[in-house]
Amino acid sequence: MREKTLLLIKPDAVKNRYIGDIITHIEHNSFHISAMKMLEMSTNQAKHFYNIHQEKPFFDDLIQFMTSGPIVALILEKINAVEDLRKLVGNTDPLKAEENTIRRKYGESVSRNAVHASDSVANALVEINTVFPDLLNQI
Repeated sequence: MREKTLLLIKPDAVKNRYIGDIITHIEHNSFHISAMKMLEMSTNQAKHFYNIHQEKPFFDDLIQFMTSGPIVALILEKINAVEDLRKLVGNTDPLKAEENTIRRKYGESVSRNAVHASDSVANALVEINTVFPDLLNQI
């Protein structure tokens, strides 16, 4: 069964002009892009999106970073989308990520690691509905 998942191309990768390269990487791995938009997250949107991390010491820096510039949000589909995208994205730390993963190729550091990918089917639906509220009834 096809799953949907969310990928965010973070401000560092947008600033470094990696949008096209990351999308090409995704498409070459059989993902179908069902929705895409560029946006700038407000502080409230970022806090809501990353509320799972609010008690962690890096939360404020994460919010500041995610609101520092535009991001590109994509809804991706394929069989086993969540797990396959997590493998394609790679380790949070680009230096520990496997060769040919998105974070290895385009990430700068643990905090500036180019992309966010949903970590479960349930979280993907919540995250998609947060970033694409206009598609709420279509997901």
